[in-house]
Amino acid sequence: MQKKDPSGAFHYFKELSENSSKIFFAYQITSNTFSFLNTRFEQLWKQSVDSIKDNPASLLETVHPEDREYVSRSYQQLLKGIKKEEIEFRILPEEENPRWVLVSDPLLIKGPAGEQAIIGMAEDITAAKENYAVLEKFASRKNSILEILSHDLAGPLNNIKTASALLADEIKQYQNPELEKFLDIISQTSSRSIRMIREFVKQEFLASANSAFVKKRVNIVERIHEIIDQYRNSEEEVAKTFEYTTSEEEIYIEVDDYKFGQAINNLISNSIKFTPDGGIISVSIEEQPEHVLFTVADNGIGIPEKFHDTIFEKFTKARRPGLKGEPSTGMGMSIIKTIVEWHGGTVWLESKENEGTTVYIQLPKQ
Repeated sequence: MQKKDPSGAFHYFKELSENSSKIFFAYQITSNTFSFLNTRFEQLWKQSVDSIKDNPASLLETVHPEDREYVSRSYQQLLKGIKKEEIEFRILPEEENPRWVLVSDPLLIKGPAGEQAIIGMAEDITAAKENYAVLEKFASRKNSILEILSHDLAGPLNNIKTASALLADEIKQYQNPELEKFLDIISQTSSRSIRMIREFVKQEFLASANSAFVKKRVNIVERIHEIIDQYRNSEEEVAKTFEYTTSEEEIYIEVDDYKFGQAINNLISNSIKFTPDGGIISVSIEEQPEHVLFTVADNGIGIPEKFHDTIFEKFTKARRPGLKGEPSTGMGMSIIKTIVEWHGGTVWLESKENEGTTVYIQLPKQ
């Protein structure tokens, strides 16, 4: 028998929920029933509230097969008292394309009689996910193109600087101050342009690292593929071959994909700088039981063993110019380590001089 509600609070709450665009729910753990579920549920799931109230287990069958493990794991974490601010997953309503659902701030509570319940809100975020995917796709392209252009432009400018220095030595015998002045202008302009290009790319990377940290559940295979595609389109200009392999066609993981994409971009950029023309740069993703393993490997000049223990430190002594004179601040690897640790992951490398370098990043699946 339902207790009386003198203040009418439940009535007001029910009116609010029925006129909201969100789904409100209260799930009783012991009895395995929904004690409250507003009718907004029916619009998204294409099922009646009555059909699901006493059979919540059937909801898992509507979840996309690739997301069921994630949803089950999130539920178990809630039961253990682990706070989950957001749970994103796909559902398969009858005769419709997959829809993205966001469960916001689900909360485990205890009632007066000691019974436990999970309460929260859910909403359809399909349109937002599609828009976000488009924005991230162009952001990934922008960052990759910036790295490619920096190498394309820095290389020729460095050649101009070197050539002007050689010419300056040759014309000294002619004692022509005007020619020497022109060559000095060429050298200084080339040096300034190289610094400006690399500084611009560095600032983009730093801006990404210093922006708010926002994790979303994304198909990381697709995100990294967008990055690799840009490099593959510029293989002739960069003079490297890019390979990309994954253990699965889709791997979903909670990441700040903009920051993490920048970290992968930076690793690829390092490989470009220290791999001779004609070299191979390989990126791979492997889904493991509890983690996802990323590798960025090259067959470049490698890193001396004496620098291995300090390579991820700020302003590391391992910093050195690239094979074409590209400058280095010594901060890139330390920022990558910070980004990885923000995600609860680990990063390490293996490298041998004149054989190449492989960087490993392992992130928890969560």
